[in-house]
Amino acid sequence: MKTWQYLWRLVRYRGGLYGFLVLVAILHWLVEMAPGLLAQRFLNWLVLPAPTLGGVWWVVALLGASALAHAAFFSAQSVAMVTYRHTVGALLRKNMLEHVLRRPAARALPDSPGEAASRFGGDVDEVMEALLWVSEMTAAVVFAIVAIAIMLRIQPYITLVVFVPLIGVVAIANAASRRIERYRQANREATGRVTGFLGEVFGAVQAIKLANAEEHVIGRFRILNQERRRAAVKDSLFQEVLHSIFWNTVNLGTGAILILAAGAMRAGTFRLGDLALFVFYLDFMTDTMFYVGHLLARFQQAGVSIRRMLELMADTVPEALVKPGPVYMRGPFPEVPYIPKGEGDRLVRLEARGLSYRYPETGSGIQDVDLCLDRGSLTVVTGRIGSGKTTLLRVLLGLLPMDAGEIRWNGAPVNDPGTFLVPPRAAYTPQVPRLFSETLRDNILMGMPEDKADLLEAIRLAVFEEDLAAMAKGLDTLVGPRGVRLSGGQAQRVAAARMFARDAELLVFDDLSSALDVETERTLWERLFGRRDLGAQGPACLVVSHRKAALRRADRIIVLKEGRVEAEGTLDELLETCEEMRHLWREQEPGSGCER
Repeated sequence: MKTWQYLWRLVRYRGGLYGFLVLVAILHWLVEMAPGLLAQRFLNWLVLPAPTLGGVWWVVALLGASALAHAAFFSAQSVAMVTYRHTVGALLRKNMLEHVLRRPAARALPDSPGEAASRFGGDVDEVMEALLWVSEMTAAVVFAIVAIAIMLRIQPYITLVVFVPLIGVVAIANAASRRIERYRQANREATGRVTGFLGEVFGAVQAIKLANAEEHVIGRFRILNQERRRAAVKDSLFQEVLHSIFWNTVNLGTGAILILAAGAMRAGTFRLGDLALFVFYLDFMTDTMFYVGHLLARFQQAGVSIRRMLELMADTVPEALVKPGPVYMRGPFPEVPYIPKGEGDRLVRLEARGLSYRYPETGSGIQDVDLCLDRGSLTVVTGRIGSGKTTLLRVLLGLLPMDAGEIRWNGAPVNDPGTFLVPPRAAYTPQVPRLFSETLRDNILMGMPEDKADLLEAIRLAVFEEDLAAMAKGLDTLVGPRGVRLSGGQAQRVAAARMFARDAELLVFDDLSSALDVETERTLWERLFGRRDLGAQGPACLVVSHRKAALRRADRIIVLKEGRVEAEGTLDELLETCEEMRHLWREQEPGSGCER
């Protein structure tokens, strides 16, 4: 698709609103013609041999009416412009965000989050600016056509001479379009590097301080900012040079009018009022040429921004960026749909055969891993650092795209695990929990209706009730950005409570106990499997852990080594037959220096 095709689809998305915007802009510009015509009438009245005051009051009345019409059309145009800008801009952002959230987690963003934020912000704004300039240019062109018709009737020769430099302006703008595109691309990329770096710095403040690397980080930021400054100066300077050419053409036109008007006025074919009208309209005609030239630049810049937004949606059809859909700009937001657990969601057995994935950058990953999880069972995946434990969980859940293998839920193939293994079928707690700067309640529910979740039971299972009781605002306590107001253990248990609230058939823990003390972890497993100890079947659990509390309770243990299954079985079987398991077990002995 070409740039104009994307813009046309955005126009059609809110065609009625955009049509109204163009109509009001045209009427606004046509109203601006009135002062020129009235000035012509007034000045021509002054040179009459015996002027009468009756005609003057009509001029004054019409001038007042045109001022009121100008204010009305300007207000209507402003409202329509803001509404259209935010509505269509929201559509672009929604489509990009929807695609990002559907992609595998490891490939959700092609660049840093800060760089992605610049595409959601500046690049969307750039496209909207191009669309709004189209509406303004359309109105300016209509004004120019009407104005030229009026001026040709008054004095054709002067009109044609005046417009020669204006045509040259358009030619200059068209010739400069490629350089505009190049400078804007460089400016956007440099800005993206700065915002991406800032996002990474804000997310790693503690690591920077621990490494005493503040000066190094500041130095790197200065370098990136200097690159951005140079790119921005080139972009802005070139734009301003073009603008100065556009605007200064009015001086050339005015000079031509004054030179040519003198002879015409002596000959009696050009009057004082005609001169005022020509000079007045010339200013607006210059605006028209400015809009034409500026739109050519905006068009190139919009093309750069569209390509950058499409990079976030690289594995889908280009039309997805401008796909029509609902945007809620007024009134209450729609309710988040709640998907109750049905009989078809019940897990009997989950099987995975031959799961494989290799990271393109390093070649590490997992190879030919099999899993079999029965309802109510606890399977623990263990192994040394870098053995592929987290990768296995992420491939199983569709957070990484598998290179090979298959997954079956109750014998039926799962073709898209990323959309199938979600609540109420599966719930996941990552090793590093992701909390939002909201209340504990919102972080646990995440849009789930409160009357559909057993919050108190989820909090109890996560061993968080004592922590909650110590907080003055309870569940309404704000956790701060990324849960910064909570300890590491508290953040993990809030994430666990979020998972328990889903009442899922499969619970997946990625080293949940890494930030928990031994006693808290023991309590958590006792509560989670308390019903099983009484003979009731609960959800299937897949756990990455080194801790003895989890290993002792496991029905089955899978030992990974260098991305492959080294051994599997019960704890007693593995301690007897697997040297790797014995090594991992010894690491947990008191005094080993590696207790977890």
